[in-house]
Amino acid sequence: MNQPGAGGSVAARVALNGEPDGYTLALLSNGTAISVPLFKNLQFDPVADFVPVSSLAYFDFVFVTKADSKFKSLKDILEAARANPAALNVGTINVGSSQNLAAELFKSTAGVDFTIVPYKGTPDLQVALLGGELDMIIDSQTALKAALQQNQAVAIASSGPTRSILLPDVATAEEEGVKGFDVTSWNGIFAPAGTPQAVVDKLNATLVEVLADPDVKKRFAELGVEARSSTPQEIGDRLKADIEKWSKVIEDSGIVRQ
Repeated sequence: MNQPGAGGSVAARVALNGEPDGYTLALLSNGTAISVPLFKNLQFDPVADFVPVSSLAYFDFVFVTKADSKFKSLKDILEAARANPAALNVGTINVGSSQNLAAELFKSTAGVDFTIVPYKGTPDLQVALLGGELDMIIDSQTALKAALQQNQAVAIASSGPTRSILLPDVATAEEEGVKGFDVTSWNGIFAPAGTPQAVVDKLNATLVEVLADPDVKKRFAELGVEARSSTPQEIGDRLKADIEKWSKVIEDSGIVRQ
């Protein structure tokens, strides 16, 4: 059942109405972790109200400039930002999104200042970049796939701790000089609290097997994500760590809770 809204929070609340029998599951993500500090009335606790099963997929964001931009690398962006603080315009989708918070974290980690310009969605973001209104944008490879393939835009860095298997020729932000910068989006399968451990273990074993299938990995890659399973504890720990991480970014950047 597709229930969009509020970074996956609407779907999570729907899943909690189901029986904890393994037949009702929720797709939680780093967006769920962000929702904890971002929303005043989330109406559920993703750590207490769910039990983790396995991660499903991971993907990095990409730093992208217009094909004919004078900024050919992330180092160029950093040099310009240091030379003229707040002069560069960097676009993301809406305030509080993973992309938007990635931009905030990039500013603080790199020790630079630029103007973050939020847009309602990727189409508007791309139009602004190609129209010369923005110096750089931060978004997912999937969202920007057409512009990248048509050579309208160029990925100058990726946001993860290591190079993406989907973009092996694109350097990471850390390789470009931003030490300690790491933003990797993920999603995973979680079950309502109270789901028997034997059921969780069976679901996990099935997901591990399915996500290791070469055809599944290939299909995920075509969608711009890396299929990757985990133990229940690993994805549960990732959720907790991201709640802590993004809580600090939201507080430090002064983003108003919604």
